[in-house]
Amino acid sequence: MNKQLRHFLLLLFVYLVFALPFKAMTLIPGFSDVRPVNALFPIYGIFFGPMGCIVFALGNLIGDIFDDALRWSSLAGFSANFFGPFFTWSIWQTFGRHPFALRTIPDILFHTFVIVFVAIIETAIITPSVAYAYPDVNAKLFALSVFLNTSIFPLVFGIPFAIIMQEELGFKPYSN
Repeated sequence: MNKQLRHFLLLLFVYLVFALPFKAMTLIPGFSDVRPVNALFPIYGIFFGPMGCIVFALGNLIGDIFDDALRWSSLAGFSANFFGPFFTWSIWQTFGRHPFALRTIPDILFHTFVIVFVAIIETAIITPSVAYAYPDVNAKLFALSVFLNTSIFPLVFGIPFAIIMQEELGFKPYSN
């Protein structure tokens, strides 16, 4: 097995280990749950680039299958879970004053802005598809759950994890 495939499978395994145990913590049955795995989306984008983005999206889709929650709106979830890590990586590449690092307060504030911005984008991608396909789902509550899952976990847990990965474990941000 080549190195990239092993890397891909390892990232997918880590995603599933973080995601599947929390599928039981349902917010909106069949549509939304508590998602600490979202702490990994900036990590997957920044440190693993496009492959990390694909793994994150695929992991979400596999999670939907395991949870018996595979629906047409899962396509929007797949897209949002690809673009979340991708936009995080792209914004740092394009607008960051230097390569990704969370060593200063301005860097952490910039990263916080990026995470909130990406949470808004992901919410805007997923919510309309759920609201259109399933009008009985409370769209405002669903949007709030997506936004909170996509912002709180990456900020509270993702930032320390990124610092540890970069500073203590020596991971380098992905660059093309």
